Amino acid sequence: MGVRAVYPGSFDPVTNGHLDLMKRACVIFDEVVVAVLRNPGKEGAFPLSQRVDLLHEATRELPKVRVDAFAGLLVDYASQVGARVIVRGLRAVSDFEYEFQMALMNRRLSAEIETVYLMPAEQYTYLSSRLVREVASLGGCVDGLVPACVAQALKKFDGKGDAP
Repeated sequence: MGVRAVYPGSFDPVTNGHLDLMKRACVIFDEVVVAVLRNPGKEGAFPLSQRVDLLHEATRELPKVRVDAFAGLLVDYASQVGARVIVRGLRAVSDFEYEFQMALMNRRLSAEIETVYLMPAEQYTYLSSRLVREVASLGGCVDGLVPACVAQALKKFDGKGDAP
């Protein structure tokens, strides 16, 4: 097996920007494990199981992508699945400071795992899950921002952190 990478996130919900990064990562790496963070201290708008299901649906045509969920330290998870690389997206300079701090901490915790940054296509540089949830909760159209399965799920979203 070649190089396996982990692309972690809450994916609450997955956006076309996330998918763009997954496709870019698939060009570089032999396998991309999309790892949905299970954070017991933070309730997601969509339950973890639904986020995983939506990711399975959204990535079914990406054979190099495997969807999983994890809790705990990312570097421990990456080691557990045999990944040598963590993929992160940078939309704007404002993302860099936080991502830089995380990469340095991850390197301190596990020097053999590298962090690689990818930039999304220009049309997704402003896109975030939070923004999508906000637009959907106010009745706005999210077509073209998220996969069709997510757009359908968002129609039931009430904007108060409660999705079916």
